[in-house]
Amino acid sequence: MEPTEFYKRIDDLSSRAQRRGVLTRTAFLTPAEQYALRQYYRGDDLVLTGGQPDCERQVAFFLPEYMGLADLDPGEHIRSVRIEAHFGDLGHRDYLGAALGLGIGRESLGDIRMGDGGAWVFCLPSVEPVLTEELKTVGRFGVRVAACPLSEVPAPVRKVRALSFTVKSLRLDAVTAALFGLSRTAAAEQIRMGLVSLNYAVCEKADAPVQEGDVLSLRGHGKGSVTALGGRSKKDRLFVEAEIYL
Repeated sequence: MEPTEFYKRIDDLSSRAQRRGVLTRTAFLTPAEQYALRQYYRGDDLVLTGGQPDCERQVAFFLPEYMGLADLDPGEHIRSVRIEAHFGDLGHRDYLGAALGLGIGRESLGDIRMGDGGAWVFCLPSVEPVLTEELKTVGRFGVRVAACPLSEVPAPVRKVRALSFTVKSLRLDAVTAALFGLSRTAAAEQIRMGLVSLNYAVCEKADAPVQEGDVLSLRGHGKGSVTALGGRSKKDRLFVEAEIYL
């Protein structure tokens, strides 16, 4: 969806929630779309959830005036299904491909959590019957699919490696270099080539500012985040705490 179209859609959903007094929502949003939404929309009626905490893909809800966060039951708007596949070495791409092969749009599917003997898929209610009734195979292997309460989906296990480093300034090239073990010149070149993303959007500005909580990724090297900023060293360099996702 083009940025202008996206923002018009957000304005329409928010307006309808307040004008008509009804709950409105988007489909599942990518992390980049969520970041753009948070930067654009400052209303306190916005709630983002993917069905559970720590979901990467999330649905944006706009609450009418009479509703609070406690009144929103994610289970009424987001479903999950368990796909059991006891044979074959299947991965995330296999499950996603099988679901998309049924004609389901990517925006109707949330996170896919891998687990022993299969996967759990978050989805919109409209596509839950399609998955449970029509998904018979993933790859070359037969599967069993059944609806599963959100509370029974296991929490993800995120593996990270903690890093500490110093930078002269919180420019994108400096932080990218330190985070991924590059020279600053090499990092600047990667940025110029469009290989670096800041908060899930490609950024080609080497001097773009980086803040605490920002997520950086470098194609071919992985993804990490800035978790904390400290004081300055005797050489006037800023202390940075970060994580690399494993």
